[in-house]
Amino acid sequence: MDKVTLERIQKLHPFVRDEMKQIIKECDDALTGRAKIRITQGLRSFEEQEKLYAIGRITSGKKVTNAKAGQSIHNYGLAVDICLMINGKTASWDTVKDWDNDKVADWYECVKIFAKHGWDWGGNWKTFKDLPHFEKKNIPSKKGLIKTSWRALIKMSRDKSGYVVL
Repeated sequence: MDKVTLERIQKLHPFVRDEMKQIIKECDDALTGRAKIRITQGLRSFEEQEKLYAIGRITSGKKVTNAKAGQSIHNYGLAVDICLMINGKTASWDTVKDWDNDKVADWYECVKIFAKHGWDWGGNWKTFKDLPHFEKKNIPSKKGLIKTSWRALIKMSRDKSGYVVL
């Protein structure tokens, strides 16, 4: 696991940090060729979210998100975006390339591993597909297992570090 990925994992919600390390390890172990996984985005502040939401609306460019501040699971440290790093140098978002020649696209090897750990893939969304995006499906809380949704998370209390209290 590269330094950038490890730093981004350390900013995720404490509940998912160890699990994310395990997912990255499993992905890297499965990708026996030139590709390794990198987290390109993890925890995102409300301010960062507003700036992204403005792209294609207030500022120039193509829309990159439909989520306003507080409406992204990234805002709670329970989502990541990934890319594949080829030979440790070049970022790739190619979902069909099979860098390790095992007859399965490397991207989909990772999609399966995330799914095994209970993470939803943005590539499965009906509208506004987000291929690099994964988010934790369900999280335990004091009230039992809750489906991860920004509507639920935004109402939850936060600890001194700003993470929702589960």
